[in-house]
Amino acid sequence: MGERLAMISLHTSPLDQPGTGDAGGMNVYVIELAKRLGAKGIDVDVFTRATSSTLPQVVEAAERVLVRHIAAGPFEGLTKGELPGQLCTFAREVLRAEALQPLGHYDAVHSHYWLSGQVGALARDRWNVPLVHSMHTMAKVKNEALAAGDTPEPLSRVIGEEQVVEAADLLVANTDTEARQLVDLYGASPDAVEVIHPGVDLTVFAPRGRAEARRRLGLPEDAVVLMFAGRIQPLKAPDVLLRAVDVMLQQDPSLRHRLVVPVVGGPSGSGLQHPTALADLAADLGISDVVRFVPPVTQADLAVWASAATAVAVPSYNESFGLVAVEAQATGTPVVAAAVGGLTTVVRDGISGLLVDTHEPRDWAAALRRLVDDPELADRLGRGAVAHAQEFSWEHTAERTLAAYERAAGRMRAEMAL
Repeated sequence: MGERLAMISLHTSPLDQPGTGDAGGMNVYVIELAKRLGAKGIDVDVFTRATSSTLPQVVEAAERVLVRHIAAGPFEGLTKGELPGQLCTFAREVLRAEALQPLGHYDAVHSHYWLSGQVGALARDRWNVPLVHSMHTMAKVKNEALAAGDTPEPLSRVIGEEQVVEAADLLVANTDTEARQLVDLYGASPDAVEVIHPGVDLTVFAPRGRAEARRRLGLPEDAVVLMFAGRIQPLKAPDVLLRAVDVMLQQDPSLRHRLVVPVVGGPSGSGLQHPTALADLAADLGISDVVRFVPPVTQADLAVWASAATAVAVPSYNESFGLVAVEAQATGTPVVAAAVGGLTTVVRDGISGLLVDTHEPRDWAAALRRLVDDPELADRLGRGAVAHAQEFSWEHTAERTLAAYERAAGRMRAEMAL
């Protein structure tokens, strides 16, 4: 790998606040990886679509890391589903930005999500550099595990993803499960798939003590805090936690006076069609008094919330990785997660948390009750969570990714030699 990398994150900026709109774990992934690559001497340019006329064209996000805002379509009001219509304009502007530089400016392209992959494929051929692509989520996988009432991903996305898989010199999968899905569902060559776990900032997400965290947040020290963090949309299934809490209160009404259920995040995706749906559900279930809606917070504040929790619930219908689960475990809080996708890698059942095979509220209530009723189990899982989270560091991710760029370059050279 040379000295310069073009990173493409078309539909969401690494500068956006995770937890609302289209900003989530991928935003954290892009900025944290870019920062670590910058620290290793790589100049990283992150190309993203401008969503405001007030944004500077170029923002220095960290040492050696520039975020370049590309004007493509209206700044506001464009949904992710409408972005394919702006691919040509975005790609033209990316190519134009590179054309202003000396010949051979970039040594590789790393695209994130299928929309970026379409642009990355064009840049690869134009610049004659390897394309490494990270899917983050896949339409075929999402459509196999749709939440009730959620909208399936369109065929245009499926076809677009298949094209990116074919064009990329190397595909980075977050987990072994995602690697198998790329091979089985998209026909990727096993040799073209590299499994590299995302990381977690272990300086931000670290054990700080539950009592201190609760004091900072104004939570009672003896509270039972069952937390959800993420974008509020059917795929993430925060309603499963609320319905489980309802079951728990029916089973043990005495829990009500000390139960706090923080929902940290904002509406996103199909959840934007009914932005008050979760609050309405809490009211319908009669649990509004225990549910606390918290707008998206910074990584540092999220670490405090996670530290304060008795358990963090991740009931998603699908996750390619599940970054919030690693972040919570790194603070010493056990995670109760759905046994789907990358969560089966991120959470070690019975060691760092509990995996639930269904999305039935009674099953979730039973799993959460295990931690509430057995403090010794919760403490043991909390210790296991900290130990397990140490396996995921951004420094390790960056080292593996740099090696992947080299491997992609080798694959490209071999292909051209044929």
